[in-house]
Amino acid sequence: MPPLKRRMIVMLVGVFILLGLIFGFNQLKTFMFNRFMAGMGIPPATVTTTVIEKQEWQPRMNSVGNVRAFRGVDLSTEVGGLVVKVPVKSGVDVKEGSLLIKLNDSADVAQLNSLKAMADLAKVINERDKAQLAIQAISKNVYDTSTADMKAKQAQVEQQIALIAKKNLKAPFSGRVGIVTINPGQYVNPGDKLLTLQTIDPIFVDFTLPQSSAGIIEVGQTIELQTDAFKETPFVGKITAVSPKVELNTRNIQIEAQISNPDKKLLPGMFANVNINLGDKVELLTLPQTAVTYNPYGSTVFIAKKTNRLDKKGAPVLEAQQVFVTTGPTRGDQVAILKGLEPGMTVVTSGQLKLKNGTPLIVNNSVLPTNSPDPKPQEQ
Repeated sequence: MPPLKRRMIVMLVGVFILLGLIFGFNQLKTFMFNRFMAGMGIPPATVTTTVIEKQEWQPRMNSVGNVRAFRGVDLSTEVGGLVVKVPVKSGVDVKEGSLLIKLNDSADVAQLNSLKAMADLAKVINERDKAQLAIQAISKNVYDTSTADMKAKQAQVEQQIALIAKKNLKAPFSGRVGIVTINPGQYVNPGDKLLTLQTIDPIFVDFTLPQSSAGIIEVGQTIELQTDAFKETPFVGKITAVSPKVELNTRNIQIEAQISNPDKKLLPGMFANVNINLGDKVELLTLPQTAVTYNPYGSTVFIAKKTNRLDKKGAPVLEAQQVFVTTGPTRGDQVAILKGLEPGMTVVTSGQLKLKNGTPLIVNNSVLPTNSPDPKPQEQ
């Protein structure tokens, strides 16, 4: 064999041996690493936990409502005229029949006096004709004519009185007057909005509920109402009416409730959160909503289950175990658990996204997720 060819063969053999050694070393390294990791097991995960217990729970439904006056109207006059007197002030409470605005009616009063005089004369003539008819001094036709004339004159007087009354705007019911911007000397036209009058004690709140609640909502049920203006003050009332039809567009039922408002804090047009109490209080297992993982195939939680192994401190090692649960209603930060858990179980409340069955757990409850049935926003 020529020397050059022999050297080429030796070089190629050496290269193949080197590549084989490199490949074998990598395979050995991977094998040893996998064996080392298998010996270590699943790394532990740090989580927070809570012991699930039964709590008193008031079944309720929530909705958003609008406050409406018990009676409310924007007042105007049927006739035009010059304003001569505005005895009412902005924001005062008035009684039914109180004079609010008076228009100039001097010409109408004079016309009324003239019509009264004519009516009195027609009455005298009619009484004279009645006496003469009794002695047959006049015909029955003359007496009927004078009677009709007397009634016509009296009707004209009543018509004029009604016209004068239209120029005296009075409160149709007791309530609170809004902002008064009308001044004496101002001319108003028929139908112009002059001022608003609202009865706000008691007061109504209107809200809607889904059609699925039709079987559990009844007149007389208690509600609690809260507004942004008075966050710490709940207002209690009762349902007074349930609409007899379901809205086609929303499939909701309109509900009306009446609330006592002696301090007159609630005002028409306010936005309100409405809570409807349904039946007596019950006891339900509750968890923070952060403890539940919602999936298309169901809701799950992880429980911390004790094992036979001991940690360095001699305490039983905790492992994660996934459990399917059936959730119920929610309130604030809490959710009710209807099926899947028993009282006294330790449930993972945060950190469960990195868990799987058998994961060792390290419990650190120094910072817990919120678990309040009625959370309040924190002031910054």
